[in-house]
Amino acid sequence: MDYKRIKVFLHIEKNIHFYFNYIIFSYNYENFCLSCINERKTKKCLNCRNYVIFRRITVFDEDETLNEIIYKNKSISRFGDGEFFAIFGSNLGFQKSNKELSRRLLEVLNSKEKNLLIGINLPYKLRNLNRFNKKAKKYFELFFKLNRFKLGKILKNNEYYSATITRFYIDYKSKRKVPKYIKKLKMIWNKREVVIVEGEKSRLGIGNDLFDNVNSIQRIICPIRDAFNLYEKIINEVKVKVSKRKLILIALGPTATILSYDLYKLGYQVVDIGHADIEYEWYLNKTLEKKPINNKFVNGMRMNYTNVKDKNYYLQIISKILK
Repeated sequence: MDYKRIKVFLHIEKNIHFYFNYIIFSYNYENFCLSCINERKTKKCLNCRNYVIFRRITVFDEDETLNEIIYKNKSISRFGDGEFFAIFGSNLGFQKSNKELSRRLLEVLNSKEKNLLIGINLPYKLRNLNRFNKKAKKYFELFFKLNRFKLGKILKNNEYYSATITRFYIDYKSKRKVPKYIKKLKMIWNKREVVIVEGEKSRLGIGNDLFDNVNSIQRIICPIRDAFNLYEKIINEVKVKVSKRKLILIALGPTATILSYDLYKLGYQVVDIGHADIEYEWYLNKTLEKKPINNKFVNGMRMNYTNVKDKNYYLQIISKILK
């Protein structure tokens, strides 16, 4: 009996599903490296698979993304890992997935609007992963390893911008450039009339000076969970209450990604601002680990909420959409 041939056959049979998927998806992207389809290859080789699938895609970095928003008055819809999980049908901690949410997210992801930036995570290539600390790098390596084929299938455009403009502190090895970056980020709303559309417990800018350079702030308060279930009420409230001369900042999970797109098409400048306030709080506290922020919603962390003491917060609220 030829044990060597049997061993080879069993190895091929065991991995045939992986080989088939890899070859089919790689064919769509023109070429692939045969040595990379062996799961026993080196870590570098595993990254090479990501490079092959995403090599046609350019993702402009955070600085280039901010330049487009600040100096060209462009809007942005962002896709982090949560938005991709929602597309794939997974529930998030603050939003149950459904077919309509997935469909709308895909519509936004593949849109080609002139003045709307589509932001995705940067670590599609090895050089981007190296900027992150050990914990974040390990997470992104696993995320792209497990989801590279799904991502390769749905990312239709050749150019994207950075979704991590709002994630500027906690995950990075070096914190040296953070103060300079924050100054530039705040230029988005410098001397602007701002409307914040946020979850009920998000409380962006409360207790810190993130928005101390705006001319004015108004707020539309939305559900802390499953905001997409009230999507029509939210967008209609914005259309009724908010002038198009005002800058809209949205922190509302996957709903923000879609809402930014729809409001942009209605003539607003909109920035999906997401996690920026929490990152700023972590920066101010000089913490090196993700931790709860007093009285603010941080996804995945338990918190007992009390009433905001700042009276200006309540004066800024122009609408509440909670049912």
